[in-house]
Amino acid sequence: MDRIQVTGMRFYGYHGVFAEETKLGQRFNVDLSIGLDLSSAGKTDDLRESVNYAELYNVTKQVVEGAPLQLVEALAERIAAHVLLLDSRILETTIKVIKPDPPIAGHYEHVAVEIHRKRADDQ
Repeated sequence: MDRIQVTGMRFYGYHGVFAEETKLGQRFNVDLSIGLDLSSAGKTDDLRESVNYAELYNVTKQVVEGAPLQLVEALAERIAAHVLLLDSRILETTIKVIKPDPPIAGHYEHVAVEIHRKRADDQ
């Protein structure tokens, strides 16, 4: 299966379990990958035969900068659902949400959740 990837997207959101996270907000980074057939786009050189990368970015931005959620897992799930609804040619998506500065004592680079979702037959 062919893939389009948009990695290293950076947003500011108000997601978290603790009050200071939903009040002050924090950075979230997102990596996104979609699976679809890109053969027609490759042969025709026509954007209409592919999925616009800007639309993938914008739908991700709307979710991350939108309504607060407690869990990064829920944020990843919501992004995946919106991505799959974006275009019927998207058969699957992998979403990685990275929380660089969670309120956890200790030394680490970041915490992250990665999920993989496929299009349901009824979509």
